[in-house]
Amino acid sequence: MELLTDSPRVRSDSTSSSASQGSKSKTVLRQRLSQLLTCIEDMSSDDEASEEVSRTLEEAFQLCGRFIPTDAFRIHIVTWNVATAEPSEDATSLLQLDAQPPPDLYVIGLQEVNATPVRFITDLISEDSWSHVFTNSLAPRGFVKVTSVRMQGLLLLLFAKQIHLPYIRNIQTTYTRTGVFGYWGNKGGVSVRFSFYGHMICFLNCHLAAHMNNALQRVDEFEYILETQDFDIYDTPQIRDHKVVFWFGDLNFRIADHGLHFLRSSINSGRLNLLWGKDQLIMMKKKEAFLQEFEEGPLNFKPTYKFDRNSDTYDTSGKKRKPAWTDRILWRIKPKPLPSEEDDEKASTSTDEEQDEYPVLVTQDKYTSDMSYGVSDHKPVIATFSLELRKVFDTPLVRVSPVGIWSAGQDALLTYSVLEDFMSSTWDWIGLYKVGFKTASDYETFVWVRENELPEINEVIQISVDKGQIPLLGGQYVLGYYSTNMQSITGLSDSFQILESKRAVMEGLVPEDINGVNK
Repeated sequence: MELLTDSPRVRSDSTSSSASQGSKSKTVLRQRLSQLLTCIEDMSSDDEASEEVSRTLEEAFQLCGRFIPTDAFRIHIVTWNVATAEPSEDATSLLQLDAQPPPDLYVIGLQEVNATPVRFITDLISEDSWSHVFTNSLAPRGFVKVTSVRMQGLLLLLFAKQIHLPYIRNIQTTYTRTGVFGYWGNKGGVSVRFSFYGHMICFLNCHLAAHMNNALQRVDEFEYILETQDFDIYDTPQIRDHKVVFWFGDLNFRIADHGLHFLRSSINSGRLNLLWGKDQLIMMKKKEAFLQEFEEGPLNFKPTYKFDRNSDTYDTSGKKRKPAWTDRILWRIKPKPLPSEEDDEKASTSTDEEQDEYPVLVTQDKYTSDMSYGVSDHKPVIATFSLELRKVFDTPLVRVSPVGIWSAGQDALLTYSVLEDFMSSTWDWIGLYKVGFKTASDYETFVWVRENELPEINEVIQISVDKGQIPLLGGQYVLGYYSTNMQSITGLSDSFQILESKRAVMEGLVPEDINGVNK
């Protein structure tokens, strides 16, 4: 991977109306602490001072807690126009699989996945080759494919650490066509939205109009996507209603005005800053208010388009396309409404009760490209983020557990309890998953939940698993409660051991182990 100068970390938060504005709560906090010092000096009796100090401290710490998140998660985003190419089997560099600490979420947006009619139909029947490579690379490391959405050549994949699955809820996907006057899906956007520990997050993968002269059309297409994509969620019906939005893809913005020689000279000498002022997206952000809500780290990596395939050489064909940062990753924190004059007056005397109790901080830790991949005329772009938040909830909707020791060849028992009311159904089921499973449908076996009636809250329900359904080879497994209405796993057990069957040992399917010694 070619890394130029390290990009400074870029941070934005939900406690201010923009990344550059200070939090009003911080000002109020300072006022409360100042009052505390005044109380200590001015109170005439120890008891009176103690009471006032205690009250003021409580207010101060409540304010402090409101804008200091307590949990941090890492997000790894990849965008890549693969130009109908087939994937390399090695995704280690692209996914930075050896990075420590590992991400919590992987989000991969591809453009121009092979979508010829025959290939597209084949991919509908079985997993496409790109999804296959990413899934097989991530599953052994404990990542599960949560969902995906595809519109012709546009593909968006979401993977999460197994431990987070019960806290990813209200998952919905959608797409918008913008090609051929909105009737063709070779251009447009695909998105996935969900609640992550109670915070509404949306990822949007776009492929916008090509060519140098279509910058305004690209802006119009993006605005159209933002305005027309709808979700069946009452509090976040559109993309910009979400607390955090990540926007990425082959946005196709070019570098205007400069000639080919100047572009290549600036790139080869590492003077990329000379090109930023003519980058069309940067220029458009200065004109369009809705674009100014989106943030982007500095472009400290070489333009990612257009290369000769299987090389690091920019286009040498007869067209000699100018290099450009067509492939980008941006993010947006939902702006807070600007306070009115009346609110400003109240700020000096109130505790700012409308301050977001569950703020979000987004910090971009890395923004770069990976020059080692050459199957396409684009290079992939990678961004990693720290998402700091205070969890709105930290308990699953369902608790599910194995009962006693599970052994192949013997009937087994499990219990489950619904911990809070949700749209449970008698069509819900509990899957037995081998540790390292790929998707919610990658179960070894499953049992239906109780058929005759929905459970009461905290009611413990016991279900039997027939011995014929228990895997012969044993190993490490987890139980997962799958909600058909929510289309997600809403509860996971701790991992547990299933002992292999004696029959499997006798038939040579596993080595016989006696007192820790294989025979």
